[in-house]
Amino acid sequence: MVEGAQQEIGPDRSLLLVDDDEPFLRRLAKAMEKRGFEVETAGSVAAGRAIATARPPAYAVVDLRLEDGNGLDVVEVLREKRPDSRVVVLTGYGAIATAVAAVKIGATDYLSKPADATDITNALLTREDELPPPPENPMSADRVRWEHIQRVYELCDRNVSETARRLNMHRRTLQRILAKRSPR
Repeated sequence: MVEGAQQEIGPDRSLLLVDDDEPFLRRLAKAMEKRGFEVETAGSVAAGRAIATARPPAYAVVDLRLEDGNGLDVVEVLREKRPDSRVVVLTGYGAIATAVAAVKIGATDYLSKPADATDITNALLTREDELPPPPENPMSADRVRWEHIQRVYELCDRNVSETARRLNMHRRTLQRILAKRSPR
C-alpha cells in the first residue's frame, strides 16, 4: 500500500501538518511519512503561516481550531502562495457552517476527528473530478452528540448549569451524560 501511495503522490511530496494536539500530530506525521510524504509540522497558526509562506507545500492537513486562532488563516496563506496545493481541514467539532467556510476558502476536503491516516491520505490524493471514498468507520450518532456536548461544556468553562442552559437540557440529564464514558 505504501508503494501505491508513493506513485499517486507525485513529484512534490511535501506535506504540512498543523495541529495543536502534540501526540496526535506526532502519530499522524509518522503515519504520513510511512505513506511517502515529506512531512513538516506546526503546532500553531503562526507557525503554520510561517511555513506556508516560506515553503508552500503540495499538501496540507490543518486543524480548524488551534490555541492561537483559526486554522482557516493557514489555508488562506496556502491558497495565496500555492493555489494548486491540496488542503484537508480537520476538526473535532464537525458542523456544516465550518465545512462550507473551509471549502469556500479553498480546502479540498473537510474531515471530522478522529480521522485516521488512511482517511486523510484518501482525501489528499483524490482527484478533483471524483469524490473521496466514505470513511470506513464514521462516528456514530451517539459519538457526534457526545462530542458536541463536550465542546459546549468546554466553551462554558466546564460550568454544568450554563452548558445545560445553552443545550436546552435539564442539568441532571447533562450531569449523567458527562459522567459516562464517550460512546464509540
